[in-house]
Amino acid sequence: MAAAPLEVLQRVPLFAELDPTELQSLSDAMQTRTFSAGEQVTTEGASSDGFFIVADGQAQVTVDGQLRALVSPGNYFGEIALLQGSERTATVTATSDLECYVLTPSDFRTLVESNPAIAWNVLQSMTEKLG
Repeated sequence: MAAAPLEVLQRVPLFAELDPTELQSLSDAMQTRTFSAGEQVTTEGASSDGFFIVADGQAQVTVDGQLRALVSPGNYFGEIALLQGSERTATVTATSDLECYVLTPSDFRTLVESNPAIAWNVLQSMTEKLG
C-alpha cells in the first residue's frame, strides 16, 4: 500500500481544513504498517510512536484491560503523540490483520517546520476536539 490517499486524510477531522498541497505533503510523510491479528499496535504506558489511521482491518482499544472502543477503516488514534512524546493512554490490539497509515512525531515535526500552516490547522482541530 502506498501513501495515505488524500480522500482518507480529508475525512480525519485533524486534517479536514488542510488544502490539497498540505494534504499531499502530509500523505508523503506517512508510512504504511501492517499488524497481524493479535499483535499490539500500541501499549498502554509505553512511549508513543505515532499517529495511526486504520486503512484496513479491525482493532480493539483497551484501558486498564477494559474494552473502550473498536476501530475500523477510517478511524484514527494517537493524535496527541504528534505534539508531545507522552506515554500511550491505551493499548490497541489488532483483532484481524490490520493495515495503518502512520505518521511519526519526528516526521510530523519535519513536516510542520517546513509548513507551519499544517501545525496551525492541526492545533485548531485538536483544541476543538478537547474543548
